[in-house]
Amino acid sequence: MPFSSQQPAILLVEDDQLDVMNVQRELRKNNVNVPLHVARNGREALDLLRGEGGQTRIPLPHVVMLDLNMPRMNGLELLEILRADPEFQNLNVFITTTSDLETDRLKAQQLAVSGYIIKPLSFDTFGEGGTTVDGFSLFLDLLKLKS
Repeated sequence: MPFSSQQPAILLVEDDQLDVMNVQRELRKNNVNVPLHVARNGREALDLLRGEGGQTRIPLPHVVMLDLNMPRMNGLELLEILRADPEFQNLNVFITTTSDLETDRLKAQQLAVSGYIIKPLSFDTFGEGGTTVDGFSLFLDLLKLKS
């Protein structure tokens, strides 16, 4: 039985402190006022989700924002573990990465990600192509994360 909470929450798995602050700023700017749990790598994220490694177990997040390139356990390794675990296989996972490699994108799609966002993350525009993140905003609306 998943350990969940009625209150929506986000798990950000990101090893770069500047990127963490950027996400926090963008969420504030868009009035997304929900708990944001931060893990610096995939291992730390698993510890938070499972309550292992001396970590207090967090409620099941409504959204996971997952960086690909991290030490110890990268994003794709974590995603494979999550998708193989019945408790976490249906988590809504957004990849946030500087990598625009087609192989990373294909692997993420095979692992049923909800979206793939090229950093730097901005809810207005991001990446060289100036792609909007309307899909992500819509997803937040659908999950009723916006207050």
